Amino acid sequence: MSTQPNELSEQPGAAIRAGLRCLQLDGAIFLRAEFTAPWAYETPSCEQVMRLMKARGQRVVLFHIFTEGSCRIRLERGGTIEDFSAGDIVIFPSGDQHTVGYPSVDGAVPIQQLWPPQPWGLMPLMTHGGGGARTAMVCGYLLSDDAPFNPVLESLPPMIKVRPSGGPLARWVEASVDYALHATDRRAGDDPLLRRLPELLVTECLCDFAARRPPEETGWLAALSDPTVGRALGLMHRQPAHPWALQELARRAATSRSVLDERFRTLLGRAPMAYLTAWRLQLAARELRTTTASLAEVAGAVGYASEASFSKAFKRHVGVSPGEWRSR
Repeated sequence: MSTQPNELSEQPGAAIRAGLRCLQLDGAIFLRAEFTAPWAYETPSCEQVMRLMKARGQRVVLFHIFTEGSCRIRLERGGTIEDFSAGDIVIFPSGDQHTVGYPSVDGAVPIQQLWPPQPWGLMPLMTHGGGGARTAMVCGYLLSDDAPFNPVLESLPPMIKVRPSGGPLARWVEASVDYALHATDRRAGDDPLLRRLPELLVTECLCDFAARRPPEETGWLAALSDPTVGRALGLMHRQPAHPWALQELARRAATSRSVLDERFRTLLGRAPMAYLTAWRLQLAARELRTTTASLAEVAGAVGYASEASFSKAFKRHVGVSPGEWRSR
């Protein structure tokens, strides 16, 4: 069966951008760090980071961009160890606790002991070490709201290493960091580019990661690349308001209902229509928080025939009514 060009498998980069657009993201490139060997520090838990930063939200995405030297990072969850050098970027999609150091991560001190005294200026400098080989980085974060469902963040490993390797992404990251470091006369709230920079950096790095990742057996990124499921996901993502039924999705994905259902459950752990419901409600949650559209308008935009059916589905999946969600 032939497939129309616009029904090809969803491209990972496009899907990642669409998924992140559903979130309310806010953040900053907020800290410079310069270390001399030997040195090592450990971060607090995600919850402690959010308390220390007096941040609102349910998830913090941390990232470091290394501009000079080398270091080693150990992820506390699972003990994974990775080496990094100038030009590399590390992202912690769930703000996982980790230890950073050079030449090893032994003898780490809590990072709170190294932070410059508050109140901080626009780009405070953190220094530490024994006077040896130098390592420099800039640190940033993104805060995500308490979205009911987001396949992008849920699908990512706890630590992601991105190595732009001198291509367009490397040049763009370098220019972005340079812009942030030299924007000393304005705050992010006064500069739209500074306010969006962390989101853009993380998004482009995640797209690069998705394009370069090794094949996976299961998960959202694997589903995007699957010839059958990827087509169905592309249709759902591009036309969430369409009155999809399993039979039509299967036909347009060039497969049978049973095969589509089985592939969805294998790769994503849920049935096609359950995924569609979750995706629609994710879009609706974003609209409720960021627009003044009426409940009926939001319901129609994500494929519900009535405000009542939308409100019932929203409360069943999210735990609160659309009105309560909007007023939070």
